[in-house]
Amino acid sequence: MKNNLKDYLDAVNVFSALQEEPAWMLELRQAALEKVEDLPFPVIERVKYERWPLFNIDEEALQGNQPFSGTILPAFDEMQDNPVLVQYDSATVFEQLPQELIDQGVIFTDLFTAMKEYPELVKEYYMTKAVPMNEDKMTAAHAAFMNSGMFLYVPKNVVIEAPIEAIFYHNGNLSTHFFKHVLIVADEHSEFSYLERFITEGAEAEKISGNIVVEVIAKAGSKVKYSAIDQLGVNLSTYMNRRGYIMRDASVDWALGVMNDGNIVADFDSDLVGEGSHSEVKAVAISAGRQIQAIDTRVTNKAPHSIGHILQHGVIRERGTLTFNGIGHILKGAKGADAQQESRVLMLSDKARGDANPILLIDENEVTAGHAASVGRVDPEEMYYLMSRGLRKEDAERLVIRGFLGSVLTAIPVKEVQKELVDVIEGKLNA
Repeated sequence: MKNNLKDYLDAVNVFSALQEEPAWMLELRQAALEKVEDLPFPVIERVKYERWPLFNIDEEALQGNQPFSGTILPAFDEMQDNPVLVQYDSATVFEQLPQELIDQGVIFTDLFTAMKEYPELVKEYYMTKAVPMNEDKMTAAHAAFMNSGMFLYVPKNVVIEAPIEAIFYHNGNLSTHFFKHVLIVADEHSEFSYLERFITEGAEAEKISGNIVVEVIAKAGSKVKYSAIDQLGVNLSTYMNRRGYIMRDASVDWALGVMNDGNIVADFDSDLVGEGSHSEVKAVAISAGRQIQAIDTRVTNKAPHSIGHILQHGVIRERGTLTFNGIGHILKGAKGADAQQESRVLMLSDKARGDANPILLIDENEVTAGHAASVGRVDPEEMYYLMSRGLRKEDAERLVIRGFLGSVLTAIPVKEVQKELVDVIEGKLNA
């Protein structure tokens, strides 16, 4: 790795040329690379992550010297004809989109293909509305070194009943940086459910850098249900930014299972920019070992009568660290806005560290706002009740934890994915 990120300019130019990117994309990369050294880190309260290995950039990968080496291909029988996209690092290994949706104008493909076939559509939304390129050091690094991604566009008035699924595998056997961009545009009065998984496969090289940005643009009257299960590996240090840009009478509901094994700093944000916009953010997380996970969940009410609710529940085992920062911000002019949040952390070890930090910033009158936060142990009365009915202590504790995390499980719109998240939770608790 070079000492100065700006020294990667030639490699970035080569990568852009290999991907046949439009000129505007190359210019954005170059501008980001010029800014990245001077911009500040995003502030994540109570977590010092600036020395994490977040900038280990693989120059050979940018120059096209590491071809796809994956052999994994999941079974898709259970998905039937549902829209599915699977990527293994930067390679797209499977795409499926029913002809009916193609005929309605739905676009669901890898980001580089979308840039070539729909350049003006991608240009309009890529790091322009939800996550600006020059917001901070991490967004600029992402813009400069992004090496794979996905684009989903659902046209005006199109309602998709079947869930849309994206599976992103990270090859832990390579040292390639994992900089993934997901861009989702819901046009006016469209409706759909989107399911996302990030999964590390392989032994994992040391000190891999991850930088994931998800932008969800919800135009007027659209409804998006976004569910995700994150299972990134132990040696992948990751910055993750998921953000919704939500316009008039639109809604984005998030159900997020943060089940990684490595260190994570995450921004889960919803910008309520249109009157009557709505976002429900439900997140569960488990930290274990010596892992550090810090999650900033922010809802910003920028428009009148907008509604933003945050619900976060986390469990910590062994020497793990988990920080929830819940931020509700009602801006001047957002009369009638509603901002509510709840963050709770359950600690299963004397050596665990947990923080639940509620923050309310109110710049307007005639609004509704509230918060709740707690950090504690498993309720002994609940344990006593369950054990008095014949359950072993381990089984009773598992039931209490599952109930504690159940608020997000019930928010996932597909039963199979609910079950999958339960299995992931069980695996994390039994590890």
